[in-house]
Amino acid sequence: LPPTQYPAMQHRFPLSDIDFGPEEEQAVAEVVRSKWLSTGPRTAAFEAEFAEYVGADHAVMVSSCTAGLHLALLAVGIGPGDEVLVPSYTFVASANAVLYCGATPVFVDITGEHDLNLSPDDAAAKITPKTKAIVAVHMCGYPAAMDRILALAEQHDLRVIEDACHALGADYHAAEPASPLHGKHAGTLGDLGCFSFYANKNLPVGEGGMVVTDDPDLAQYVRLGRSHGMTKTSWDKASGKASGYDVVQTGFNYRATEFTAALGSVQLRKLDRHNATRRTVVAAYRDALADIEGLTIPFADRLKDSAHHVMAVLLPDPSLVEPFRSGLDAAGIQTTHHYPPVHGFSHIRSAVGTTDLPVTVDVSSREVTLPLHPLMSPDDARTIADAVRQAMRVAAPV
Repeated sequence: LPPTQYPAMQHRFPLSDIDFGPEEEQAVAEVVRSKWLSTGPRTAAFEAEFAEYVGADHAVMVSSCTAGLHLALLAVGIGPGDEVLVPSYTFVASANAVLYCGATPVFVDITGEHDLNLSPDDAAAKITPKTKAIVAVHMCGYPAAMDRILALAEQHDLRVIEDACHALGADYHAAEPASPLHGKHAGTLGDLGCFSFYANKNLPVGEGGMVVTDDPDLAQYVRLGRSHGMTKTSWDKASGKASGYDVVQTGFNYRATEFTAALGSVQLRKLDRHNATRRTVVAAYRDALADIEGLTIPFADRLKDSAHHVMAVLLPDPSLVEPFRSGLDAAGIQTTHHYPPVHGFSHIRSAVGTTDLPVTVDVSSREVTLPLHPLMSPDDARTIADAVRQAMRVAAPV
């Protein structure tokens, strides 16, 4: 379809956009000419580049971050009868991966309207003898309080999986700069970290994900698990490195493609520049929105330690959300909502019962996501902020 037919392009300021050009076209063309489309040498090259970028010993590319979360949980032994702590203020994939394992997600409240990450205090209160792991989501690109989460995990012998789908390019700023965690890349702090390459992420290739770890055994489990538990890949056989194979564990068809890996290599080279642009746009947003009465900006005290994936704002009352978003839509500004609480979905309620998470419910009911992507400029942010100011006046007249 020509660009004018994409729904987002109906807006002057789309919620998300991607920086694709001749390099991406060339990368895809090379895959087409090679005639090898499934997991192969380009995937291996991208895995090596990614591992070096985040500072992990191992990186395994998979078909999605959801697939990565599933394999990561299986790799640390999660199964039926186990409980896994997970925030409800996240995309449903974080909890679905726990259900795939036959385990029970136990939902944890968030810290507050200024910190949308899971609350270590609430996590500690929900640990039982059945608790085996914590899924720490780095919401909006801001790393969660991994010092406290890892300390809690060590105290109770829990495994830690990082859902870093928002946080590619973010470095962790520990509470104590002398901490060995300080300066490490989000996603490399726990046992395994999972990243997303979905079309609106900081490294977009359409679909795909990556699992990283320093543990060679965990890496091997994920590597085998992504392709039916087979000891040899199709590329091994096609390139003459193997003629047969064994199946040594339960596995899935979670393979990536050479197309997504080739695009990923190009986008990885652009990532630092794109994240720097996101940071300048967020800084401009904050300056321009600071004087709007009643508007709250989560994570407003943090700028340098984020990948700035989502620009979230909180309105003073849930009743204002619909007229506010309508006002911005009329001004050509696309918005969305991150996220409906996972524990409120009908399927989740039927699977695990009801949970009381007052902070999550309150914050989610007032959240609106503004445009943020690497093709924006600070002037764009200031223009959108002017429209936000007007939409607030209309939604909540004095």
